[in-house]
Amino acid sequence: MLYWYMDTNASAILSEIEKRLEGATIPPELAESIKIRLHQMTALTNSPTFLPELDRMDRYIDWVTHMPWNTTTPDQLDLTKAKEILDSHHFGLEPLKERILEYLSVMKLMMDKGGDVAKRSPILLFVGLVGTGKTTMAMSVAEAIGRKFVRIPFGGMGDPLELRGQSRMHPEAEPGRIVKALRTAQSRNPIILLDEIDRVTDQGRASIMGVLVELLDPEQNHAFIDHYIDYPIDLSQSLFIATANNTTNIATAVMDRLEPITMPSYSDDEKIEIARRYILPKVLRESGLPENAIQFDDDVWINIARPLGYDAGIRTLDRTVQGVVRKIAKLIIEGKGTQFQITKDNIKQYLPQW
Repeated sequence: MLYWYMDTNASAILSEIEKRLEGATIPPELAESIKIRLHQMTALTNSPTFLPELDRMDRYIDWVTHMPWNTTTPDQLDLTKAKEILDSHHFGLEPLKERILEYLSVMKLMMDKGGDVAKRSPILLFVGLVGTGKTTMAMSVAEAIGRKFVRIPFGGMGDPLELRGQSRMHPEAEPGRIVKALRTAQSRNPIILLDEIDRVTDQGRASIMGVLVELLDPEQNHAFIDHYIDYPIDLSQSLFIATANNTTNIATAVMDRLEPITMPSYSDDEKIEIARRYILPKVLRESGLPENAIQFDDDVWINIARPLGYDAGIRTLDRTVQGVVRKIAKLIIEGKGTQFQITKDNIKQYLPQW
């Protein structure tokens, strides 16, 4: 009686899983192979391995049914709008913006002629020091094109299986970061940022660079194999952008598929304008303070732009402005004022203590 009860529940569970499969949009060959495996599992219902195998199959079907096999987002290649987006997120960097607009122009011409935009577009590599805006520039490109944006961090990566996934033979197997990125984007043509590809570990560099060659090669990435999914995944419509602090640790074969663009360091004058136009309004909004709660004298900004000496990027600048705003917020909550004037004489009492 117990075995009949177990058989009945097992059959019902397998039937429910098969119904989920039938209602999903997945490649027919993949669906057929899963159905064959489900049929084979009916002979294991009395086996102690049935429930673990059922759990693995359930997780696998969850992944394949939530993959964007046929879902894409339309490109919106309007150069005027693209320039507005770049200007709204980045101060200066005119040569770089011009290069991005050229990049979008070529994409627009290819799309108008019915060409394969992703396959023939160059793969940009933003190279620059920490805090120079590499990641945010990639996000701006995605916004300008109208595509979903996903980021894959390479810092500290030491195993190519982090990209390719593990075989389902392993108990705790899961897909690689490429598959996870596609599922997050819910689009088969997102912009995928390969962030800090120069910061993989020494031990895993050669094998990870080998996977990158496949990802970035349009002749190979139309059938990318993730060991967990175990079915060819078409990445040919995805647009890849990479970032790096320098190119020393990037394999020659990978560099051959990339177009390096240098991200320049910011001058003090540029940092001051960035702090005024972008950082301060953002920090005030995030802190819940009104725009007129803090007024800065013009000659005080240099102390905020360079509190600890020269810094190529703007992360220290961002932290400094946040520190000043936090101190003002505390004073307002304590009832010690509603508006504050920051001058050369009192700036030190508002700067963060490093």
